[in-house]
Amino acid sequence: MNQEFTLSYQLISSEEKLHAADQQLVTAAKSARNRAYAPYSNYQVGAALRLQNGQLIEGNNQENIAYPSGLCAERVALFYAGANFPNEPIAAICIVVKGSLIAAQNFVSPCGSCRQVMLESESRQEQPIRVLLVQNDGSILILKACRDLLPFGFMK
Repeated sequence: MNQEFTLSYQLISSEEKLHAADQQLVTAAKSARNRAYAPYSNYQVGAALRLQNGQLIEGNNQENIAYPSGLCAERVALFYAGANFPNEPIAAICIVVKGSLIAAQNFVSPCGSCRQVMLESESRQEQPIRVLLVQNDGSILILKACRDLLPFGFMK
């Protein structure tokens, strides 16, 4: 039996066309990205979460010479939110990058480990987390939920 699923997303041409709250989220993610510690890959990643109460949480990638001891920006932000605001749902996450690790024409998206953590964060709070992925050309890909990034993720 063949099964099918579809992925729906919105593509916004530039940050200026976003609502003010989403523009603020992109700005926070860019600020976090600029503080990333990435001396080995030279690939800086920033993530920003907007909690349901409006508070912004920032994270950035933290590399380590003893690879794989570093941590991705998405997980830094999600684990910080979970440790400090365990009962406050996450409304949205924005991810931005700078560097040549991903070809300019390819979509920027989280790694598999981050997708799994995002999926479980969404599952724990029992409501979707919007995902904004800022692309190399400045456009923003918006997904309604983390589960759209990992349709066959591990779930309990």
